Amino acid sequence: MKRAFLLLSLTAAVSLPLAGCAAAPGGDAPSLAKRPVEGRFDIAPPAVVVAPPGPLPTDLAGRLARWESDAAAGQQGFAAERGTAASLVSAAAGAPVASERWVVAQQAISRLSAARAPLTAALADIDRLYLERSIDEQVDGLPDIYALRDRLADLASTQDAVIEALNSQLPGQ
Repeated sequence: MKRAFLLLSLTAAVSLPLAGCAAAPGGDAPSLAKRPVEGRFDIAPPAVVVAPPGPLPTDLAGRLARWESDAAAGQQGFAAERGTAASLVSAAAGAPVASERWVVAQQAISRLSAARAPLTAALADIDRLYLERSIDEQVDGLPDIYALRDRLADLASTQDAVIEALNSQLPGQ
């Protein structure tokens, strides 16, 4: 009861000053129509013309070709190790953690990860190039750079999924 009285008193004290802000009954309320001064500054901002990116600069074409070649080599190395790793992981599926078969399977997964190093290095280099050119606002060739980066990222993502699936088949993972 005491709490309700206190709450009611507090509500009345807060709302009393606000009552003066309201229009008096029967009085004229302020108009919401646009005042003459309000339209004076309605000017459209100037159009910003952004030139589309130009072709890939010649000094970058060679680097992109090299990274694409490195990625292909990483993909080939990964594919060559994948079958061996999969069979060794299957053989270790029921083996206890740290047993000989388990260790051999772990080593095969490590070799599989190492085989993809050219791809991951190329992806890191192209990411760095893309960021540097974006920061420096050098947009020429960015679509080509991004397209290659996208392809390499897809390859790396697929390889990550394979490695994760193999790891999940081993006990203790």
